[in-house]
Amino acid sequence: MSDLLLLIAILPVILLGLYIYKKDRNKEPNSLLVKLFVSGILSCFLVLAISEITAIFFPFVKNIESSMNFIEFSFYIFIFIALTEEFCKWLMTYGIGYQNKEFDEIYDIVVYAVFVALGFAAFENILYVFGIGSVAIGVFRGLLAIPGHVCDGIAMGYYLSLAKYHEKAGNQKEAKKNKIKSIWIPTLYHGIYDYCCLTGTSLILILFLVFIIFLYTTSIKKVKILAQENISITNKNKYCPNCGKRVEGNFCTYCGYRQI
Repeated sequence: MSDLLLLIAILPVILLGLYIYKKDRNKEPNSLLVKLFVSGILSCFLVLAISEITAIFFPFVKNIESSMNFIEFSFYIFIFIALTEEFCKWLMTYGIGYQNKEFDEIYDIVVYAVFVALGFAAFENILYVFGIGSVAIGVFRGLLAIPGHVCDGIAMGYYLSLAKYHEKAGNQKEAKKNKIKSIWIPTLYHGIYDYCCLTGTSLILILFLVFIIFLYTTSIKKVKILAQENISITNKNKYCPNCGKRVEGNFCTYCGYRQI
């Protein structure tokens, strides 16, 4: 039984990691990917430390969710859980990946962010699956929770890729804006996911399914765009910050986005 639970806990991590890895035309060093994955595991402990400190100032976060009012529940979901987890993963991605010399193509940072997310998700999933001892929980998390973490990582990497591109182009304002987006957009996705799961009303569950479809399709689209274009951040190629296609000038003929 324990072998089956372990397989269910880690198989989605392996499959999603291979999917992201194979999309990379110029593979990243295995040692770097292992380092990123391990850092994702370590970020779980950082989350625990920050959560304990946060609970000192906001003790209501230790209450049962059903006893919280709307403001407390929203803070609990979007700040205490989502922001804390995404910020810790962002720190690892930025510190190890963004500053790394191997980061020379825009898709690279997506790989880095996803491997950090997979490290986090693997450790978290093993705790959940073995803690509850349920195959059904493992399957459910394999279909939703782990892909959710990966989608958050894709969004994080996507905006960090734009930040690096603008940084190399000397546009610090756009670089800073995209670095901020690389934190708050994954946090928003994460928060919506958890809010829906913990609320559980019929209407919320319908909205949750719509959100999951949106999250998965947009994430796959981002991966395909960045992987296929394979743009180097060390050359003078320009690409649209909205859809990622190569452009000439300030107008994108693919999506109509115009840079000001």
